[in-house]
Amino acid sequence: MARRDLAGRAVLDLCTGTGILGLTAARLGARATAVDLSRRAALNARLNAHLNGLALEVLRGDLFEPVRGRRFDLIVSNPPYIPAPPGDRPRGEARAWDAGPQGREFLDRICDRAPEHLKPGGRVLLVHSSLARPEETERRLAARGLEPGVTATHDGRLGPVALERLDYLRAIGVADDSLSERMVVVEGRLPAGASVLEPVA
Repeated sequence: MARRDLAGRAVLDLCTGTGILGLTAARLGARATAVDLSRRAALNARLNAHLNGLALEVLRGDLFEPVRGRRFDLIVSNPPYIPAPPGDRPRGEARAWDAGPQGREFLDRICDRAPEHLKPGGRVLLVHSSLARPEETERRLAARGLEPGVTATHDGRLGPVALERLDYLRAIGVADDSLSERMVVVEGRLPAGASVLEPVA
């Protein structure tokens, strides 16, 4: 789906943060909806939409719950994906990056439920890094009937949060002495002729 094809399409931005992905879709003519669990993030996204003169529906809630029963042409998300040692739930700014012991607390839930919120022929695009095992994202999307693939990659150095917990990341096998990670965009496409998928139990 090229940029020009977003006009009039329904787009959902999960874990929106500042609203950047939803706002980009709105700027390209999409009917965009943004969701975040954080009150501050939702307020930030609304403010950014207002300041940029863009129509963005902003909802506060846990992933797909605020859009229950709705389907979209495109779902995009740059969710928290950095593995965090087992312990207390993240607080404050850490909620923007901590994603459970394997870094997949949000990714797995999005993979499992995205198909029930996609229109036939729709796509989900998930931004994360090698720290959260993109191959598992592809596997889970395929298990739910989507056609998976990697649409973009970028190699770079581990960020400051990952470097602070390097020993843990090494222990779970997602970091090594190169101190690098690969950013990826994983796509899952629901075939145009696919049957409407029901929610997972």
